[in-house]
This record gives sequence, C-alpha cells and structure tokens, in this order.
Amino acid sequence: MADSITAQQHRQQLAGWNKPDLDLSNADWRSGSQGAGDVQIAFVEGFIAMRNATRPESPSLIFTPAEWGAFVVNAREGEFDLT
Repeated sequence: MADSITAQQHRQQLAGWNKPDLDLSNADWRSGSQGAGDVQIAFVEGFIAMRNATRPESPSLIFTPAEWGAFVVNAREGEFDLT
C-alpha cells in the first residue's frame, strides 16, 4: 500500500516530537459539552490528550498546557468554524 509507512519512517516523522509517550489506558476521558460530540479529552501527567470518541482506538493528539490554552482560545474565537 502506498499509504503505509514503516516504523522507522514513523519515528523520523516524529523526530521533533518533544512529548512523552503517555499511558492513556486508565485515562479519565471526558466528552465535550453536554456529552454530545465526537471529541473526548483527558488530563494525564500534566498534558491534555484529545481523541475521537467514535474511534477511541485511533491515535490521540497530545497537547502541552500552553498549546491547549491556545487551541481553546482560538476555538472560542471561531477560528475553526466552517464557513
């Protein structure tokens, strides 16, 4: 398959990754407002993890507190709204 990559290629893509490999197996996942939505977040070891609630086995995004703060501010300001 053209879309598949080797483990070595994956490590090379993450070379600039400065976040730990968090154990999310016991994370307390919380749904978005009113529990209706496809996104869940968990606070783990000082980081914020975000995943697709409909596909919890898929990779999670990991944010530092500063990154999460910037994401929340921009989301509130409508930066990610579809127009």
